[in-house]
Amino acid sequence: MALPKFIFFASLLGLMATGVYLSLPAHAETAAQASYAADPSYRLGTGDKVRVIVFDEQDLGGEFQIDDGGFIRLPLIGQLKAAGYSPRELEARIASALSDGYLNAPRVSVEVTDYRPFYIIGEVNKPGQYAYVNDMTAMNAVALGGGYTVEASNSSVYIRHEGEKEEQKYTADAATKILPGDVVRVPRTLFWSAITVAGPISAIVSTRWYLPTPPP
Repeated sequence: MALPKFIFFASLLGLMATGVYLSLPAHAETAAQASYAADPSYRLGTGDKVRVIVFDEQDLGGEFQIDDGGFIRLPLIGQLKAAGYSPRELEARIASALSDGYLNAPRVSVEVTDYRPFYIIGEVNKPGQYAYVNDMTAMNAVALGGGYTVEASNSSVYIRHEGEKEEQKYTADAATKILPGDVVRVPRTLFWSAITVAGPISAIVSTRWYLPTPPP
């Protein structure tokens, strides 16, 4: 009776050895994508797309994108501020609005389905705007930006989080997390920065060397 189990596990090990892996079910992938949104510190912002579920009221839910003003437009409720709130806080706001003359003790769920993009600039081969990937790190961001240029410093990055005015210096490794809406800047090395500054100065000096001496 133990033979079928042995055959099953042997087949599974064979698949793993050949690099064939079973894919996660769709609901597991969705849970992984939403794991960051479950972080109570995460704040929604312009460009995020959320899925709203009102239990037992299918027509009142759906997917909604936060507009440039920070609002979503929901059935019955209309326009509601979403930016700046966590998904759990938005659940409470929607439930409160629905309780005001529409439903008795509504139960609401909110999860992020698509995050707003992040930006990477500076010394990468392909600077620009990129779709945010769950659990992104500084290393992931540089890779999406096409990798470092020859003038890049690969030891640190500067990050300006959305809503902040100043960028901060961080180590460019897997421990540095990137958030949706972040602006990531990869700096030059000190050597290349010095060359950039010295270039115009040396050009001025060379020009003065060859200019004729003005008459007294």
